[in-house]
Amino acid sequence: MRAIIKDMAKTKDKDGTIIIVSGLPRSGTSLMMQMLEAGGLPVVTDNIRKADDDNPRGYYEFEKVKKIQKDSSWLKDCHGKAFKMVSELLYHLPDNDTYKVIFMKREMKEILASQGVMLQRLGREGSKVGDQKMAGKFAKHLQHIESWLATQSNITVLYLTYNDIIQEPLIYAQSVNRFLGGWLHEDGMAQVVESSLYRKGREPTIQRKDYADDDEEEVKKQLEDLGYL
Repeated sequence: MRAIIKDMAKTKDKDGTIIIVSGLPRSGTSLMMQMLEAGGLPVVTDNIRKADDDNPRGYYEFEKVKKIQKDSSWLKDCHGKAFKMVSELLYHLPDNDTYKVIFMKREMKEILASQGVMLQRLGREGSKVGDQKMAGKFAKHLQHIESWLATQSNITVLYLTYNDIIQEPLIYAQSVNRFLGGWLHEDGMAQVVESSLYRKGREPTIQRKDYADDDEEEVKKQLEDLGYL
C-alpha cells in the first residue's frame, strides 16, 4: 500500500528537525500524534493499521519505522514532520540527523492493563513472565533508553506523562508548543484530549535491577506481539 504523508507540502518547522513521538505501547503516543496534527504539524502515517476498540481514533503508525535497522532512507522525507516510533527502535536512529523526541510516559499499571486487553483482542499471548516481572523489565528498559538518550548530542527530548495530559491538556499543549518552536495551535491540541478514553489498571510491584539480555528479549517479545516491532 502506498504510504500517505499528510500535508507533506506544508513543512512549517523552522529548522527542519525530525520530530518523533515515542514511548512504550499504550503510553499515550497516539494521543500525542493526534494533538500534534490538531496543532498544525504534518504527521507521517500510512493508515495500514486501522482504528479499532483499542485506538478508536487510529494508531498514527508508519510501517517503515519498524524496518529502520535495514532501511532509513525514508527519513529524508520526514524533516519538519512527526512520526511515531516505539522506544526500542530509538537506538537505531542514524546519527547524521537531528531529532526532537516527545517521550510519553504513563503509570505502569495502566500500560500493562491496556496492553493485556490489546493482546487479548489480537489473539496473542505476549511475554509469559506476568505483569509483575514485565513491569520490572519495562522499567529497566525505560531507565536504559533514557540514559542512552541523555548521551545523544543530536537528540533533544521532552518527557511527558499521559496521566498529566489528561488532567491538564492545555498546559501540556503549551509545553509541547514551546519545545517545537511556538507556532502550533495550542487550543486545537488541547481539544482532542478526551478523558473518557482514559483507562486505569491495577498496580504491579516493580523491581529494578541492571538491564540484561533476557530483559531485552522479553521486552521485544511483548512489543512484537503488540505489533510495534
